[in-house]
Amino acid sequence: MPQVLTSTAPTTVPRHGQRDRATVSAVAWAPAADLDCAQWIVHGERLGSIGRGVAWWIGDWMNYGNAKFGEKYSRAARITGYDPQTLMNMAYVASRFAPDRRRAALSWSHHSEVSALDAADQDDLLTFAEETKLSARGLREEVRARGRRSANRTKTHAEEQAPVDVVVCPNCGCQLNS
Repeated sequence: MPQVLTSTAPTTVPRHGQRDRATVSAVAWAPAADLDCAQWIVHGERLGSIGRGVAWWIGDWMNYGNAKFGEKYSRAARITGYDPQTLMNMAYVASRFAPDRRRAALSWSHHSEVSALDAADQDDLLTFAEETKLSARGLREEVRARGRRSANRTKTHAEEQAPVDVVVCPNCGCQLNS
């Protein structure tokens, strides 16, 4: 016998009629009737869009609440069921990207990986990730690699520019750089 799904607040996703509806709860998705492949795809597209948008929506919601009511992460944690640190991360990433700079083709995690960088570097790396179809993990590795290359260039440049003091040992005449 099939399990009956119940929820205190089910929502339906209508398309054309009852045949295209589904019940969604906190823990389940169930079609109201048999779906054909095209209808099933439409539901999948909607669910994917919702899944990709949630972190942005909650981050924007947190930033609004922080601006309007002050920092309320513990209260927001009780409201949403998310850990306060997760809410802080969502709010931080959302605050670092205006909606018009967010890339729909990339995940929230892609944006998170570059959120600490300046806007020009963020855009450059997100464009690179889009063009090369880089995963969020691959983007994290690219950020680290670019950081190491930049640090090496800075170190080499500083070494070239720094004056070298030579100390000569009075006993043996050996020269030491200080």
